[in-house]
Amino acid sequence: MSEFNVRILQIRGSSFQIGLQTGELLKDTAILNVLNTITKHDIDYPGMKSIYTSFAPHLIEELEGLAEELGISSRRAAALLSGYDVPKTEAMGCSTLLTSDYYVRNYDFSPDFYDGIFSCVQSDTAFASAGYNLQVLGRHDGVNEKGLAIGLHFVSHEGYRIGVSPWAAIRMVLDTCATAQEAASMLKEIPHCACYNFSLGDRDGQMAVVEASPDLVTVRYGEYFLPCVNHFQEDQMGSKNRPSIEGSLQRNKHLLSLKEKNWSHDQMFHHFKSEESPMFFTDYEHFFGTLHTFSYSYQDSRILTAIAGGGDVLDVNFKDWVNGKDIHEETLSGFIK
Repeated sequence: MSEFNVRILQIRGSSFQIGLQTGELLKDTAILNVLNTITKHDIDYPGMKSIYTSFAPHLIEELEGLAEELGISSRRAAALLSGYDVPKTEAMGCSTLLTSDYYVRNYDFSPDFYDGIFSCVQSDTAFASAGYNLQVLGRHDGVNEKGLAIGLHFVSHEGYRIGVSPWAAIRMVLDTCATAQEAASMLKEIPHCACYNFSLGDRDGQMAVVEASPDLVTVRYGEYFLPCVNHFQEDQMGSKNRPSIEGSLQRNKHLLSLKEKNWSHDQMFHHFKSEESPMFFTDYEHFFGTLHTFSYSYQDSRILTAIAGGGDVLDVNFKDWVNGKDIHEETLSGFIK
């Protein structure tokens, strides 16, 4: 059993300042070495810049701040950290349950490819948001000040092309969209690199799953209760699923079985994070171990999140944070079996 730590990063200021301060934190972490080994040395920087300028221009400023603090060129920072034109990754797993009251999900992958950063950022040119970093600029999942929650779910590499990674797409949504409807509309326009589901919920009780591939994007809406796992469910998207989706089907079946329980936010959160739960996995060597549980209650703006292995729980009123009340905790600790 090994200790597993996540650092909490809180930044308020310009997008450039967010980049600078994030870069300062990165200097003594292993994730930069990992990213150096799995990303391309160079990408189509003008192409990336054009797309990001269309959807979230402030992220270019954040990349500039990262580049300056890390002492690398803007082009190198874009290849290393932007989430554009990223080589194919291993098959990660994620399970989310959306209700009209809350959003709860587990992220399952390997700790070797995990940033280990939970960021709360408040830019003067974007919505404030909180979520787990992925490739530094992107997010696995998160929520913004408007009460919009979102997470990614890998489906397949069918039709893979140069494009925007799902974690960069999540950051664009969190920073610029106020509702699930707005987010679904943006996700229809972003040039996706691979096949992913995006689970979406907002404070008005709207919920949706965006099934996105490089050549087609569809949206499934739900009322009161909607699970999301790692396969497409729309008929026109089914051919893009991996040959074996039994595990995803089983998780979806279990989530559907919870509908009649009418559990509260706390109850569902504890079900997801429990090591005894069907939603918790420990196959870290094969890229399918639970790393964190993230949840958000719309009515009281409450984030509940926990690290794997019976780790620390962070309980935050995100509205209070947006209004200037900082989080006292600096790290979250757990254990990987």
